[in-house]
Amino acid sequence: MIRTGIVGITGYTGEELLKILSKHPNVKITGLYGRGSSEERHLKDVYPHFKCLDLRVEALNAKQIADKCDVVFLALPHAVAFEVVPHLVDAGVKVIDLSADFRLARSEVYEKWYNVKHTAKEYVCKSVYGLSELNTEKIKRALLIANPGCYPTTVILGCAPAVKSGFIDLRRIIIDSKSGISGAGRKSAQAYFEDEHPNFRAYKIAGGHRHVPEIEQELSILSGEDVTISFTPHIMPVERGMLSTIYVNMKEQIATSAIIEKYREFYSGRHFIKILDEDVMPGIKDVLNTNYCEISMKVDERTNRLIIVSVIDNLVKGASGQAVQNMNIMFGLPETAGL
Repeated sequence: MIRTGIVGITGYTGEELLKILSKHPNVKITGLYGRGSSEERHLKDVYPHFKCLDLRVEALNAKQIADKCDVVFLALPHAVAFEVVPHLVDAGVKVIDLSADFRLARSEVYEKWYNVKHTAKEYVCKSVYGLSELNTEKIKRALLIANPGCYPTTVILGCAPAVKSGFIDLRRIIIDSKSGISGAGRKSAQAYFEDEHPNFRAYKIAGGHRHVPEIEQELSILSGEDVTISFTPHIMPVERGMLSTIYVNMKEQIATSAIIEKYREFYSGRHFIKILDEDVMPGIKDVLNTNYCEISMKVDERTNRLIIVSVIDNLVKGASGQAVQNMNIMFGLPETAGL
């Protein structure tokens, strides 16, 4: 059994990790930890619906965690992992970090977008970007995984085959994404319900969202060229789910059916990616509480523009489910184990 710890159990992604890992056939949960050094209580006092699990939430102590765990999931706010990752990685513990702290290859880019000094820069080069379907071989050998953000997961999976094939204009990628309120974290979700529900609004428009450099970085790696995107996120009045609509100009005329075949070939053998038939559109209800990403597309023949729709559950494939998928890859298990 894989001895597993979760740090940051009180957030949405920590709770989702516990839900998945508590039923995983190859996992023994050996540690649950809060976000600080003074949080100690029984799990049932945090989540009454987990009262069947006789576990305690312990204070955060990196050395003790390293002694008890083979792999640790960090479900922490940005910049908190700087204090934890070095201790765990140096002790040989596998780490899957769900924050953005190790996603960006250049620490100065991170510092610009997250407005905080990166104090564990030497570990950035040791991390692997954990988009499971695109970086499988690197994930197998990794000690530190930077789990992707939820918006980047929908966008990169939706764009990857087109970007890699080279039949689209990489300078004019427009992305319109909608997220359930859980994508902003538990505190923000509670504030939304108190102040705005059932509002539906855009936010951080005109390149202001922190996921922009992450998306551009990974699409640039795929294409071998610099990619610039126009990204507009929205919050919609549902608890969970994420839908991205991506607009790309094509360099040549290609039928929708031919592009669908390119996508199916690209994702051949990838269990959690579903490429839908022409004129079948995915909805968030189709993927809720699953680790699937459903993708559909159609060519607008009037404009020779390809429109791609990519849908996930932001808490599963967009966070905790993909993190467990990465753990499975790291330990040589079937990617579907526990999922």
